[in-house]
Amino acid sequence: MTPTGPIPDFASYVFDLDGTIYLGEALLPGAQRLIEGLRERGKRVIFCSNNPTKRPDEYARKLTRLGLPTEVSDVYTSLAATVSWIRRTMPDAAVFPIGETPLVEALAEAGIRMSDDPERIDLVVSSYDRTFDYRKLQIAFDALWFHRRARLVTTNPDRFCPFPGGRGEPDAACITAAITAGTQIECEAVFGKPSRDLLEIIATETGLDPATSVMVGDRLATDMLFAKNTGMRSALVLTGETDLALLDAAPLEQRPDFVLDRIDDLLDVDLAVH
Repeated sequence: MTPTGPIPDFASYVFDLDGTIYLGEALLPGAQRLIEGLRERGKRVIFCSNNPTKRPDEYARKLTRLGLPTEVSDVYTSLAATVSWIRRTMPDAAVFPIGETPLVEALAEAGIRMSDDPERIDLVVSSYDRTFDYRKLQIAFDALWFHRRARLVTTNPDRFCPFPGGRGEPDAACITAAITAGTQIECEAVFGKPSRDLLEIIATETGLDPATSVMVGDRLATDMLFAKNTGMRSALVLTGETDLALLDAAPLEQRPDFVLDRIDDLLDVDLAVH
């Protein structure tokens, strides 16, 4: 497929990971050629994932293992945006995290108080959690519905995490839906892509200018909307969640500036377009 218009040469490239750079334990076609080519040209390459079950250092090690040597400082996740919001908005809150070890560790490292006592919980954080059970659901239910003192937020809005062969695992949106179904309390804040909080963190730490940057990913409601919300250009690669049927049905705010069959189509830039 020909991209929708000539592709400009950008200063910074922000990449989703699952379904964009790799799937499972294999790089997707063109990913190595692209990243190596951009680095050779002196471009800023940043990786950005909504998956809250891995820390940035784990992603850096995985990318390096797959043949793309990556520094931890080049990886950002939804956990960073979640912790930033809590520290800024509810710094004294007692938080009940429904998530895996990386979420708990990120909250602890930030000095955020945690509790599983429904009478004390001020904030329930829903996340991708493969250890989710009835006990956790009951605690959230009591804090939100019975004691009516807690607020509900989530690390990311994804419905599933893609796996090879077209399979996937239920993601944070499924946990949030279970909590909301029982309590009738709606989630009031969603972090990770498409939240602007995540871009603010990246820009502050890297100097990234959205006006000269492109967001590259496979999902419309997270990756493409993230670009729209933050003033970046957007490039959709058809190697993950989105196919042409989904793209044709997408609302205007989720439509990409460029559509790619292979991610290394980004190397075929038009240097005259800015």
